[in-house]
Amino acid sequence: MRILVALLVLVNTIWASSGQNLTNTWVGIVSLILFVVGYYVVAAEEKFHINKSKPALFMGTFIFILIGIYFAVNGMDNTPLTHELDALILEIAEIFFFLMVAMTYIETMIERRVFDALKYNLVSKGYSYKKLFWLTGSLAFFISPVADNLTTALILSTVLITIEKEDKLFLVPGAINIVVGANAGGAWSPFGDITTLMTWMADKASFVEFFGLFPASFLGWLLTGWLLSLSVPNTKPHFDASVEQRVVILKGGKVVIGLGVITIMCAVLCQQLFHIPPMWGMVFGLSLLKLYTYQLKRRSNEFISIFKSISKIEYDTLFFFFGILAAVGGLHFLGFLDLAAKLYDSAGATTVNIGVGFLSAIVDNVPVMSAVLKANPTMNDDQWLLVTMTAGIGGSLISFGSAAGVGVMGKLRGIYTFGTHMKYAWTVLAGYVLSLVIWYIQFEIIGIF
Repeated sequence: MRILVALLVLVNTIWASSGQNLTNTWVGIVSLILFVVGYYVVAAEEKFHINKSKPALFMGTFIFILIGIYFAVNGMDNTPLTHELDALILEIAEIFFFLMVAMTYIETMIERRVFDALKYNLVSKGYSYKKLFWLTGSLAFFISPVADNLTTALILSTVLITIEKEDKLFLVPGAINIVVGANAGGAWSPFGDITTLMTWMADKASFVEFFGLFPASFLGWLLTGWLLSLSVPNTKPHFDASVEQRVVILKGGKVVIGLGVITIMCAVLCQQLFHIPPMWGMVFGLSLLKLYTYQLKRRSNEFISIFKSISKIEYDTLFFFFGILAAVGGLHFLGFLDLAAKLYDSAGATTVNIGVGFLSAIVDNVPVMSAVLKANPTMNDDQWLLVTMTAGIGGSLISFGSAAGVGVMGKLRGIYTFGTHMKYAWTVLAGYVLSLVIWYIQFEIIGIF
């Protein structure tokens, strides 16, 4: 009950005041209602048959237009609003370009038949759906600490849909397993998720301390994976050696893979060594890809159109993030979080941090973690690691609660949706609870971290 109360208060106080307190004005009330209704339409995407980016983009842009109208009507100085929008545009641009480059690499690898070749190698070996389920999930968990959870989820969901395009008994549990694995794997690495990176850069925990979350993250994902695997058929994908032609990676495909790894390394190094936004390293990686395709055409007359790859990007996913970040930024400016720091004192850090996990599933873990960092409650390292873990893993409870989930929804449109995810949400909840138990035993009872 205490967790529920904490969660309800957090929902009502999600963003900290930025010097403005417009929560009780008509613009504050209308904006909050618009946000709630918009999020409902996003969640009920199947019911309304509308892509999630449309309501997200509408509410995100319209909230700030309403704020602008309020300032103009009341003759207020709009300098704070301008500063807020400048910061928000910078934040959105960094995420937008980061994701755009990652998606461009994925589309280029698809064009070079990288994933078709991987599918052929997996299926031709006679692996069952169940074995393929565990293989993709394991890769998600162990790649995401290095490549970040969104990029990992996008790559492996592409592999998933190339293996099987119709069987939901394999695709839906497989997609959930990839999302949970990517989020859980990213939770124990300082740069595996945006939330962990934010916590690390705020000096709330040391680089090494994050690795103490490995047991809780791994065992929680393992339990969810096992429960999901019970629904996966033990049959094998159709493969006829006499009909199926061997698929090979087209010329330049392996170099593109290598450039993709280098691009990820550049993003990490830019952030860790030079304090440059990771997006800068990603765009630098895009320049390497474009230069390579130019050389490839000159040397072997093999043409790879990068702009064609860019045109195939899931822009609905990008604009969904734009809308959500803008909408939450609007609520932040209006002033919806003044009670958060006091909540930690009244309800207790452990209780609130567990509630943060549930909240991150509804609102997305990035703004939730940002809100906690802005509230800056007095907590020890073990509690900062707990809230980092719950924000990351808790985002898996609902399909659009994390960047990885939203990305996979875009790749498996019509298959992996809010409704299909909720049918298996209890398996994610079981893993989440186990992660909390492991954390408590390790950190609070044994004291190993």
